[in-house]
Amino acid sequence: MSEHDVVVITGASAGVGRAVAREFGRRRARVGLLARGVEGLEAAKREIEELGGEAIAVPTDVADAAQIERAADAVEAAFGPIDLWINNAMASVFSPIAEVTPDELRRVTEVTYLGTAYGTMAALRRMMPRNHGTIVQVGSALAFRGIPLQAPYCAAKHAIKGFNDSVHAELLHANSAVLLTMVNLPAVNTPQFDWVLNRLPNRAQPVGPIYQPELIADAIVWACDHYRRSWNIGVLTSATVIGNNFFPGFGDRYLARHGYEQMTDEPEDPNRPHNLWQPVAGDHGARGRFSDRAKSESLHVTLNRYRGPLLKAGLAVLGGIAVLRMMRR
Repeated sequence: MSEHDVVVITGASAGVGRAVAREFGRRRARVGLLARGVEGLEAAKREIEELGGEAIAVPTDVADAAQIERAADAVEAAFGPIDLWINNAMASVFSPIAEVTPDELRRVTEVTYLGTAYGTMAALRRMMPRNHGTIVQVGSALAFRGIPLQAPYCAAKHAIKGFNDSVHAELLHANSAVLLTMVNLPAVNTPQFDWVLNRLPNRAQPVGPIYQPELIADAIVWACDHYRRSWNIGVLTSATVIGNNFFPGFGDRYLARHGYEQMTDEPEDPNRPHNLWQPVAGDHGARGRFSDRAKSESLHVTLNRYRGPLLKAGLAVLGGIAVLRMMRR
C-alpha cells in the first residue's frame, strides 16, 4: 500500500474505525468514511484533513446493501478506484439470550455480519474487474469462541469467519490478485460500552487485557501492507483461537464462572440512549472510559509482526549451534 491510496472504512465515526481513519490521515490517504453518526463522521473528516489526507463523509447504515453501494459510488466519484476496504462496523447487545428480542438479534446480525458481507461484495464488484485491491475484515477473538451475554455479536463474528473462508477459496479459484484478510481483535478501549444496548444491571466493560484503539489501528494498517490470511492481535486472542480448538469444554466451564465479569460495579442507567436502531448524538472519538487500564504497547503484537525474520534468525542460531557441536565432536 502506498500514500494517496483510496480507502473505505465502515464504522469510521468512533472507536477502532476512528483510530484507523486517523492513521490513514497520517499516510495522506484519500478516505471514504462510512457510519450513521454525522457528527462523528464530520469530526473524523476534519482530523484526516488536518493530518494531511483527504476525506469524504458518507452517512451510511451498513445493514442496507443499497446504501453501501451508493457510498462506494460516492467515494469513487470523489477519489477514483478504491484500493482498500476495511469492514469495521458492528452492533451488539449485552444481555442473556433469553432476554434478547428477535428484532434485536436480527439487527445485530444485519449490522455486524451482513454489513461486512455487503461491504465485501461492494468492494469485490469494483476490485475484481481491476484485479487489484485489499479487503480487511475487523474480526475478533469472539469469532472463534462465543462468550456469555453477547450471543448475537459472537454469532455474527463467527459468520464473518465462515463467509471469509468461502470468499478466499473463490478468489484462489479465480486466480485473483485481490487480497482478503481478517484481523482478530482483543478487548479494546472504545466508546461502544457506553452506547450499546445493555440489559445488565451494571455498566458494561471489556474483559482484560484491554488495548488502546491506536495500537489496534496501527496493527490494522500494518496488515494492509503485509498480507496474511489472518492475524491475531494480543496474546489472549491467539490463546483463545488455539485453545478453543482443543479444549472447548474447558472454555464453557471457565466462561460460566468468569464470563459475567463484563460488568463493572456501577449500576447501569436503563434509560440512557443506545445505538442499536439510531446513532447516539455527538462525537465520541476513539477512546472509551478505560484508559487507566488499557495498554498502548504489546510485546505479542511486536513479535507477531516480525515473526518471519525472528523465525529465520532462530533457525539460523539453532543451525549454528548444531554445526558447532558437530565440529567439537
